[in-house]
Amino acid sequence: MRYTLRNIPPDLDRVMRMRALEAGQSLNAVIPAALTRDSGLSTGQLPPRSLADLAGAWVEDAEFDKAIGEHHSVDPELWG
Repeated sequence: MRYTLRNIPPDLDRVMRMRALEAGQSLNAVIPAALTRDSGLSTGQLPPRSLADLAGAWVEDAEFDKAIGEHHSVDPELWG
């Protein structure tokens, strides 16, 4: 089946192009997969996902640093 889509919102175009780039696939492969998944017709397998949206998301947390602090020390009895 062949479709022609018009008036694609710029944000959706950007997301679909990014997905295609990350997956190393064409828009013709990525868009039907997204439509299949979002229509509920998916087989349950999710496509590979990039963690790029998490890059730069680390937040400094003094309590966390304190909790893992002892893991950064060397026990002289074990390594003496």
